[in-house]
Amino acid sequence: FDLEYRAAEGIERMRVGTPPILHLSVLDAALDIWDEVAIEDLRRCSVELSERFVEGVEAACPQLELASPRNAAERGSQISFRFSQGYPAMQALIDRGVIGDFRAPDIMRFGFAPLYVTPEDVDKAIGILDTVINQRVYEEARYQTRRAVT
Repeated sequence: FDLEYRAAEGIERMRVGTPPILHLSVLDAALDIWDEVAIEDLRRCSVELSERFVEGVEAACPQLELASPRNAAERGSQISFRFSQGYPAMQALIDRGVIGDFRAPDIMRFGFAPLYVTPEDVDKAIGILDTVINQRVYEEARYQTRRAVT
């Protein structure tokens, strides 16, 4: 070891030598739930939630086009829809508590984590999406400014 501290260049300077033990103990406790979860059950719930979302969005917002594979066996726990006004629509959704992200040029992406997302959460998100799209909430000026991150 050198006697003089020299910060590393760039992001490397954020590294630390000793892990934060208190933080890791909390993480360890949070991971205990996985001892009670079968991965097959988790996947089944993920598929059920995402299928519910696809069906609900397609019924409520036919102007959105499914960009994810329709076959659940060909996708993970995310659903993407194409919409020409996807960026401002996602901003409006985030303002209303539906957190997703946007990928240029027109992809609105939503994730489903079955350990804490419920069918009721999915139904609520569909209702909010219905309002944002069909009432054209996304046209409000405050949603038109592009930010660096969705």
